[in-house]
Amino acid sequence: MFNLLCGRRKALVENTPGLTRDRNYAEVTVRDREIIVVDTGGFEPTSSDVMLSQMRTQTMVAIEQSDIIIFLGDGKVGVTPSDHEIVRLLQQTDKKVFYAVNKIDSEKQENAYVDFYSLGVETLYPVSAMTGYGMGELIDAFTDEIPEDIAASERAAARARPSIHVAVVGRPNVGKSTLINLFLGEERLVANPKPGTTRDSIDTVVRHYGKEYLFIDTAGIRRRARIVDRVEKYSVIKAFQSIDRADIILVVMDAQEPVTEQDGRIAGYAYEKGRGVILVLNKWDLIEKDSTTINKYMDKVREELKFLQYAPVVTISALKGTRAPKLFEMVDDLYARYSKRVPTAGLNRFLEEVVASRPPGMHHKTKPIKIYYLTQVRVAPPTFSFFCNYPESIHFSYQRFLENRLRETFGFDGSPLRLQFRKRQGRAPAPGARGKPRRTA
Repeated sequence: MFNLLCGRRKALVENTPGLTRDRNYAEVTVRDREIIVVDTGGFEPTSSDVMLSQMRTQTMVAIEQSDIIIFLGDGKVGVTPSDHEIVRLLQQTDKKVFYAVNKIDSEKQENAYVDFYSLGVETLYPVSAMTGYGMGELIDAFTDEIPEDIAASERAAARARPSIHVAVVGRPNVGKSTLINLFLGEERLVANPKPGTTRDSIDTVVRHYGKEYLFIDTAGIRRRARIVDRVEKYSVIKAFQSIDRADIILVVMDAQEPVTEQDGRIAGYAYEKGRGVILVLNKWDLIEKDSTTINKYMDKVREELKFLQYAPVVTISALKGTRAPKLFEMVDDLYARYSKRVPTAGLNRFLEEVVASRPPGMHHKTKPIKIYYLTQVRVAPPTFSFFCNYPESIHFSYQRFLENRLRETFGFDGSPLRLQFRKRQGRAPAPGARGKPRRTA
């Protein structure tokens, strides 16, 4: 039902009990009303299981924060003792509650929902979230409860959505959910020592000193050989998709065992996608330290992740909060560089000085390579095009030299850069070049 209201597959769907564990939020437009829909984990009112207890807490928070609640029964299973407990709990709230019975795919199956009147409710909505049967009536009913002024305020909130999207990725049980809960100051996400607690990619808005950030908590990414079921496979796919829609990636690693092959794979994917990366060594409070410890760990990270030599590294304890707030400043600084644009005139002055100090070499040892001009073609990540006569002959080491000089000269520290080398077409002068323009007919 959550996916149907969203109009896309935002939540994982699988015939596996307990798949949804965290609150999953989405901004959607329904009947010209812009609302926030919250998907919750399966609610077991009396279970003593630790995971189910944590999921119950998440659901209770969602009930408290919501204006409208939809109770969803299972028309295939029928009424259960848990349904009675849940309905009694909802009847004690002051919220507007709509009672729906799901998996009623047609009018012929509507007899399957009649037993739910034993719950003591006046109106039931037989629906099928899979096919959409009966959903129109339910949607009409709950949208009628939303005043226009509330819808207008939701539209304003949607326009003010956070500008920086931060994905928190890493192996299972490195502390990703604990870190986001720390930022929120509440148990927004289920954090449990058992690996695989987070199944879905959960979007959470975090406010820090008047500024909003969209943090995306992701499932722990294990090696392919250790992915044992379809649910985990989908979770890993969604974790990588979260990198695709983020600006800044926090690659969280366990300081007790840095850096694993899987850490390198995760960081490598973020690098290939051109995202800003911050390497986060969590659980630093569990490390025995002396005056040389920090340098040893930094050297180890740089050695294992050579392709991210420019990326900032920070040690934190998400559990105790040590240095974790510093991540907001680091995200802001990195995003400013990640989205920075340099004027073409400044770039070509830079190019003239760099080429004069270190020429790009020869083509086939006979012809000098000439770089005519340089321009920035995009931001996020900053991407530069060098126009030259023999782009194929520019050596990798010279490309790295230009990248490092760009980083130093224009303050791109910590940000990924993309360099393109293209063959100049025609004889047109470079942008900003002096002299009279050529006549054209």
